[in-house]
Amino acid sequence: MKDPIVDEVRKYRMEHTRQFNFDLHQICEDLRKFESTLGDRVVRLEPRRIQPPTRNAERLR
Repeated sequence: MKDPIVDEVRKYRMEHTRQFNFDLHQICEDLRKFESTLGDRVVRLEPRRIQPPTRNAERLR
């Protein structure tokens, strides 16, 4: 099943990647520069800790 939104995202990602000759370091640097222009619009959440399984969860397996 083809998803037009996914296809469009992949198209633009490939265009962006080609601009930097598929060099991951340059791609990431460009994305960091772009991100720095956004200021406080970027949300950074604290990582969630994974809770250890409970006894009940072990019985359900």
